[in-house]
Amino acid sequence: MSGPVLDTTGPAAPPRSNGELVFAAPWEGRAFGLAVALAEAGVFTWDGFRDRLVARIAADPAAPYYGCWLAACEDALVAAGRLDGAEVLTRAADLAARPAGHDHDHADHDHADHDHADHDHADHAR
Repeated sequence: MSGPVLDTTGPAAPPRSNGELVFAAPWEGRAFGLAVALAEAGVFTWDGFRDRLVARIAADPAAPYYGCWLAACEDALVAAGRLDGAEVLTRAADLAARPAGHDHDHADHDHADHDHADHDHADHAR
């Protein structure tokens, strides 16, 4: 199975520099990979995702590109019946309420092996 074909021009085209994809933060690359993997797995079609992305960008041209990308992925998952729209909103609100730099529960791992002051959590953001 071949992977999705990314637009190189137009509103759905991802940001690039010298032809290479550009991600301003780690979560952007993860959002990109998530949508590609879900489309490759047949969870939703790439064309359907791209149409939702174009619609999101058109609805709010000032919104960050990968914010629209992630919203389009959520839209595609809801349309495919894989997520309930209310669940997406609830989970997004829960994540937004977390302190900056902590996108994981402390119960998810043992902190005995490290001190949070010893490393920067900026790479964990969103």
